[in-house]
Amino acid sequence: MSAKNSVTVVIAGKVTRLSGYESEEYLQRVASYLNHKISELSELKGYNRLAAETKGNLLALNIADDYFKAKNQAEVYNEDLENKDREIYDLKQKIVELQMDLEELTAPEQERPVGRGKK
Repeated sequence: MSAKNSVTVVIAGKVTRLSGYESEEYLQRVASYLNHKISELSELKGYNRLAAETKGNLLALNIADDYFKAKNQAEVYNEDLENKDREIYDLKQKIVELQMDLEELTAPEQERPVGRGKK
């Protein structure tokens, strides 16, 4: 297991210490993401007058929304990748079949395999 990293970041104007097994760069990116989401929400009319708990809930909901959208997109990409893998496999099989047919057609009469008929 890698060593635990610790980094000082600023989130919503407050200095915070983050620790984790991820890289310091990753922890900085997480803090930056949070600041970006807080900034987005702060631009909404009336947001700054909301109670701290409500602001926290809106932040959590927005982060959860981003998470589920990204997760769904990853699932779509994975499904597309699996479909393309199957298509590649099928095409490779077709190439092998066509190569065998070509060899059979170009082989001299005495070398042609017995029992392999035309389709």
